[in-house]
Amino acid sequence: MSTVISTESFSNIVHFVTAANSRSFTEAAEQLGVSKSAIGKSIQRLEHNLGIPLFHRTTRKISLTTEGEAYLASCQSALETLQMAEMALRSKLTEPTGTVRIDLPAAFGRSVMMPVLMDMTKRYPHLKLTITFNDRIIDPLDIGFDLAIRFGPVKDTTDLIARKLNDQHLIICASPAYITTYGTPDTLADLAHHRCILAWRGGAPLSWRIRDEGGKEIRLKPTPFHQISDGDAMIDACIAGAGLIQFPEALLRPHIQSGRLVPLLSTCNPAPTELNVIWPRARHLLPGVRFIIDELIELAARKAFE
Repeated sequence: MSTVISTESFSNIVHFVTAANSRSFTEAAEQLGVSKSAIGKSIQRLEHNLGIPLFHRTTRKISLTTEGEAYLASCQSALETLQMAEMALRSKLTEPTGTVRIDLPAAFGRSVMMPVLMDMTKRYPHLKLTITFNDRIIDPLDIGFDLAIRFGPVKDTTDLIARKLNDQHLIICASPAYITTYGTPDTLADLAHHRCILAWRGGAPLSWRIRDEGGKEIRLKPTPFHQISDGDAMIDACIAGAGLIQFPEALLRPHIQSGRLVPLLSTCNPAPTELNVIWPRARHLLPGVRFIIDELIELAARKAFE
């Protein structure tokens, strides 16, 4: 059930934030053009409604309680959001501003998405990013981001919205040094005699998506020689001659073009998988979030992520 914040409640919050930042009821009153008594009564009402003291008070000074510190951080974040929305409307959305939290797949995020995002911040210096890297499946009940990039099909839900960017083509690669030492696998059966590097997630190795000799797409879990939890480390190990990997072609293409990796078993490559941009469903997207979504979709139309 939604809760409507009254004008008085909002005024109490503004009085609290101003007093907390100035560390003085008197100075807060001067800044807001009200009496010191009004500030004191406003904060007393807020403390009564919350059921906790927000300030330690002495005759000479005030200081925030532990609960007051936590509440101040939440209030400032909410006021910043309102301020950004107001600035965006006033400027008619001519320039994205504010902080956008983005969660990226580790290897793909660093190699492919980071240059794109850094170009955006270069063009729009008031756009700030908080970026995290992980490959876990998105849990709608544990949303801690404004945007996320994920592989595989994702359907809209009551909690999330997904938009497809580009298809991703999974390929198997090895280094020339590995091929010189161990030879080239010609069939799926040959993989049993090769050193395969598998991703390690959740206490177990991940399987590969493969098209078998009959053209049927299957999940294959080769016997892992190495199991590595970080995508960049897997690619580095492959380049160093440690074994075979399966990764999106967009991520391996620079290494193939430079001759450091060689594609193998091309007839076994599966149908493309999706690359999606995902964000929590909300009534209103902040301008910076909307800007990045639009930019990514526009780049995808030019096949930037294939």
